[in-house]
Amino acid sequence: MNIPNLLQAQKNFFSSQKTKDISFRKEILKKLQKELIRRESDIIKALYNDFKKPEYEAILTETSIVLGELKMTIKSLNSWAKAKRVLPSLLNFPSSAKIYKEPFGTVLIISPWNYPYQLAFAPLIGAIAAGNTVVLKPSELTPHTTAITKEILEAVFDKKQVAVIEGGVAISTELLAQRWDYIFFTGSVSVGKIIAKAAAEYLTPVTLELGGKSPCVIDESANIKLAAKRIVWGKFVNGGQTCIAPDYLLIHTSVKEDFVQFFKEELEKAYGENPEKSADFPRIINSKNFNRLTSMLSNENFLIGGKTNSEDYYISPTLIDEPSIDSEVMKGEIFGPILPLISYESEEKIDKIISKYDKPLAFYIFSTKNNYAEKMIAKYSFGGGTINDTTVHFVNHRLAFGGVGESGIGGYHGKHTFDTFTHSKGVVKRGNWLDLPIRYAPYTNKLKNLRTLLKWT
Repeated sequence: MNIPNLLQAQKNFFSSQKTKDISFRKEILKKLQKELIRRESDIIKALYNDFKKPEYEAILTETSIVLGELKMTIKSLNSWAKAKRVLPSLLNFPSSAKIYKEPFGTVLIISPWNYPYQLAFAPLIGAIAAGNTVVLKPSELTPHTTAITKEILEAVFDKKQVAVIEGGVAISTELLAQRWDYIFFTGSVSVGKIIAKAAAEYLTPVTLELGGKSPCVIDESANIKLAAKRIVWGKFVNGGQTCIAPDYLLIHTSVKEDFVQFFKEELEKAYGENPEKSADFPRIINSKNFNRLTSMLSNENFLIGGKTNSEDYYISPTLIDEPSIDSEVMKGEIFGPILPLISYESEEKIDKIISKYDKPLAFYIFSTKNNYAEKMIAKYSFGGGTINDTTVHFVNHRLAFGGVGESGIGGYHGKHTFDTFTHSKGVVKRGNWLDLPIRYAPYTNKLKNLRTLLKWT
């Protein structure tokens, strides 16, 4: 596919003003909704073929989220897109003022492999709802899901409105060399920096959904049994390949022993005595990531797990005991089913470890001391988080999901996705029946009146 020609075709289609018609947007989104419902079993099968994602997780973390976003967007689009009247400034009297919702134009969305369906379609829905055209570059690491994604989108959209381009680094590089009106990227911090640099060439606005080393603090007052259950799920869902999964545990020394025992019990309840045989535990996406993760296991003490199978890219749910802060597993985001556990006795140790890393995408604290939990939430900067659970803030569409600092730029979900792909255009309409002379030169003898007027604005 000739990328410059495709981009020009999309620019021409956008210039036709057709995508600014709200009824056109709603009809095409309804058509997409029907196709997604019709192809749900194919999507689930594709996710399994890519990394043995179980059907339950495919529905819970992928298809249900996309359909939920789509249903809400169709229902709310008229309200979201309507121009909003705001109070006019007294300095402009007589006048009225409105904020108009305007699409950016041609949008590039680069989606990742870990939730290859959800993280492709959720931003795409918002971009189309806002009136943009889209070029989607899905991950080459999930070929089955990418194939079904392309089939679905080509069945619904003309390529002038939405096109899927497959490929690896070379294709991404060519795409980033073009001039876009908006770029939305989900992936690693290192690639996010490449995206930002390319976007800067044309001052293209971006949303970067990245990652980071997300801490999980468990204090001495926490409900340890429930914490173990919730952390097991939040960490090992999707085989640990979740950007907001707890990346390491900081647990008070007094409850460490009990926590480890409960953790073992909850793991066995979830995945049986041998998780490798569990139908509910996915695999690592490819050999590169498998090798990266297994290198983190060298010279560590395992409280649980540590088993691997290179033929199936299997790594067991693993709990590492007191790793060195300078060890491989503590250097960067793990992005796999490996969880380091570090005990603490003082807040100083917590602060020393958390402050060592850049601002994370997520932060979790388990505590029954409300004031302490609120204090920790206020103290550290992070994208979003949860008190007494993990990852569940992601599913509330009323909360903007995104990072801060190295964990990302911008946010989305629900109306926030529509707003991300929308330019808010402020317009003042002046009345002609009165034209106050105070702003016009010459300014002689007007300063006193100006100061009086400014006090009222």
